[in-house]
Amino acid sequence: MNGLLKGALAAGGGAVGAELVRRAIFSGSHPRYEPWERAPFRDFPNKVLILGGGFAGYTAAKQLCKMTRNRDDVGVMVISRENYFTFWPMLAGCISSDIDTKNVAQPLRRALIRDGASFRRAEVESIDLESQCVTADGHEFPYDHLIVALGAEPAYFGIPGVQEHAISIKGIEAAEQIRNRVIERYEETTLARGQVPDSLLTFVVIGGGATGVEVASELHALVHDILAPDYPNINPHRVKIILVDSNEQVLKELDPALRRTARKKLADLQIEVHNKVKAKEITADRVILSDGRELSTQNAIWTAGARASEKLDDLPFPADERRGLKVDPYMRVEGYENVWGVGDCAANVEEDGTPVPPNAQAAVQEGKAVARNVLAVIDGKEPVPFDYRPVGQLVEMGSNFAVNQVMNVKFSGLIAALFWRATYLYKLESPQSRARIAADWLLDLFFSPAVTQIRDRQ
Repeated sequence: MNGLLKGALAAGGGAVGAELVRRAIFSGSHPRYEPWERAPFRDFPNKVLILGGGFAGYTAAKQLCKMTRNRDDVGVMVISRENYFTFWPMLAGCISSDIDTKNVAQPLRRALIRDGASFRRAEVESIDLESQCVTADGHEFPYDHLIVALGAEPAYFGIPGVQEHAISIKGIEAAEQIRNRVIERYEETTLARGQVPDSLLTFVVIGGGATGVEVASELHALVHDILAPDYPNINPHRVKIILVDSNEQVLKELDPALRRTARKKLADLQIEVHNKVKAKEITADRVILSDGRELSTQNAIWTAGARASEKLDDLPFPADERRGLKVDPYMRVEGYENVWGVGDCAANVEEDGTPVPPNAQAAVQEGKAVARNVLAVIDGKEPVPFDYRPVGQLVEMGSNFAVNQVMNVKFSGLIAALFWRATYLYKLESPQSRARIAADWLLDLFFSPAVTQIRDRQ
């Protein structure tokens, strides 16, 4: 039955992906400039410099290029420390090899260049607000308007041992690291012929939000579906997956009915859940909880919180208690008329002062809104307060189950999983990624994903 469900999902996802690829190929889009026509960024009378290439920064650049396609007075440049951005909604799927990690890395340079923006892969070092210049990797970049979209990183809340002993969900490498850890433990267990401590095969995921629930679910798929045939001497039921959450229920941001559905699904997957408790300390072989209990494990995974990019600590901007940029309802950094803050690094608020959540859909909306506001100021018009309109949340719990809340419509199960796949295939920026992911889902009808561990040879 499970195979039929996976087949239905693969077929549905493949059909959607094929249509999206067809449209991408025959859409008739052309680059804004030929290479020899491109003016240097410094030569534009209105230079918009964007720091960060995540959802917010990338969207802001694309929107600005779209709005100024027939103008030659606005130049756009993106500076990012990587030449790709992570498509976070699909990251957990890389743990079970349901999705290849390279397809979660959405290329920045080609997409931006085609739209008429400039791109530089560099690390931001400092900002001279007087001369309106950013220094990155020793080079200076002038600006007339600066959009800061440096993103976020894990927050450890001062808990001892997290950075030293836990795998943190920082980006694409984390999914590979988790998968490799499971394989490493299996190889060690095989060599030891079963004489291993339980802590070796216990995986503790800390954080009961969407990321934590998805990671725990994908761990289950990796252990019970993908690796089981390759390691017949290891009983998959000996592997323990534990989810630690400080809230009364997992997925606190969802409707209570969906929370209960998700909790039941976790129970069906034999994932042990500890609610209303926090990690107090993490050591090499255990997680110590705030209620005094100790979970024996050599495999802790941290998904319990985020903070604004540490790079902001070195920049001369006001910050809130989360260390995020203080911005007004127009997304301007407090005290500056031509510096804007968007995405997870900014404490964005709506016109009535309501905080905007630091998530991907908010970042995309902020990117579009800040592009409109920057262009309005350039044209001598008034900017418009940001109005966040949440669409909903989708949480996948394995390839055949999801819990979704979309425009106050709540649904779960197979249909929700199909909707999850169709939605995120559509939202992927790279047509190649869409095609490859759809093809992988179709191939899963006939072949189990091959899972290997690539190790550096010292």
